[in-house]
Amino acid sequence: MNSGSTNALQGRVILVTGAAKRIGRGIALRLAQQGARVAIHYHGSETEARASAAECGNAPIFHANLERVAEIESLFLQVEQRLGRIDGLVNNAARFTRINPLEVTEADWDYIHSVNLKATFFCCQQAARRMLAGDGGRIVNISSLGGLRPWTYHAHYCASKAGVIMLTRALAKAFAPKITVNSVAPGVIPFGDPDERVQRLIARTPACRGGTAAEIADAVVFFLTTSNFVTGQVLAVDGGLSQT
Repeated sequence: MNSGSTNALQGRVILVTGAAKRIGRGIALRLAQQGARVAIHYHGSETEARASAAECGNAPIFHANLERVAEIESLFLQVEQRLGRIDGLVNNAARFTRINPLEVTEADWDYIHSVNLKATFFCCQQAARRMLAGDGGRIVNISSLGGLRPWTYHAHYCASKAGVIMLTRALAKAFAPKITVNSVAPGVIPFGDPDERVQRLIARTPACRGGTAAEIADAVVFFLTTSNFVTGQVLAVDGGLSQT
């Protein structure tokens, strides 16, 4: 993928997982605005996915349950058949729950890790097979502040996102030099009225506010368009919260 120019994304095929709502929607919108051919993945939010697709210039939508590797394989095959290739992948789809670690069940653990970590790996694998057979590409994994900092009631979630960060670093080595693999770690990105916990985190954030999906999209665009000399990196977009 070419880099360094304002039209570096023009015509590039980029799959965004979990693009129906929130951060994924914001990323998809930004990529479409910069000329990318966005493929919008969704699982349970078809109405929102269609709305996002309309805002992205009637981008194609693709349904898949990312818990199942067979559906991941089918997703990438469909994107390739529909759009001809895959130049970029943004692994945004994720799950989040708050549970006392003493009460986490096997089902709770699998619910988080099956999408946050397992699906991220197999999406990277499917993308890389195609990118390595072609002109290369860019992969951006959305991790989390929870992958950098421990949260008491989110041990299972923090483990999954820390795994995404190490996966990013390992795959950056494995897929170099034709593919870069980087990660964006969002801080507090509220949607709707923040609850008490989110308000406390915002109060501790040096920037004195929550972030926006557009600010996460800025970081994603950087990794999608910069040179292959930037790979294996994790960029915290968190208003400085990870430094407190």
